[in-house]
Amino acid sequence: MSDSIPQNLKYTKEHEWARVEGKTVTVGVTHHAQESLGDVVYVELPKLGATITEGKQFGVIESTKAVSDLYAPLSGKVVKVNDALTGNPSIINTDPYGAGWIVEVEPSDTEQLGKLLDAAAYGELLK
Repeated sequence: MSDSIPQNLKYTKEHEWARVEGKTVTVGVTHHAQESLGDVVYVELPKLGATITEGKQFGVIESTKAVSDLYAPLSGKVVKVNDALTGNPSIINTDPYGAGWIVEVEPSDTEQLGKLLDAAAYGELLK
């Protein structure tokens, strides 16, 4: 179980992850989320420059089994979107914590990161 939960990330109860990198935060979906969804066939990405709000929907992920909303782990401005997902959304299945990232955000309130789960707490949530 712990192998699939990187220690250096923060997590939401909705199965998104957040990685702080300098002044930005990269966001994606967890291994558990992509496993539950099955084969990802489409990802609706927010527009570059869009503002996302903590706990609110910022996109959609669609698989052969289900359609799920993506929820923002924190508020901020979208400074990068992973355009590779448009042509190859299955990257999320093969590399959810690497090439399968979804957006990069410039946070408007870094204190929101403190509300997110650490790897141990996320592991407990999955039990």
